[in-house]
Amino acid sequence: MADKNQGEGNREADRRYRRGVRETVRETTEKERADRARDLTPEELEAGRQAEEQATAKKRPASSEREI
Repeated sequence: MADKNQGEGNREADRRYRRGVRETVRETTEKERADRARDLTPEELEAGRQAEEQATAKKRPASSEREI
């Protein structure tokens, strides 16, 4: 089924993803998942910092800060 074009959504990939999520939730505790999510490499931390910086630099000003 990997070769068949499934259009805009890939049902097989969706099934695999959902199965993996269910297994992860079933086999780990909430604390284990939270601890894993916090264990980022220095490169990942830097990439996140840069992405946040770029996002805030492009953010539109609040309506009270806009020039009229």
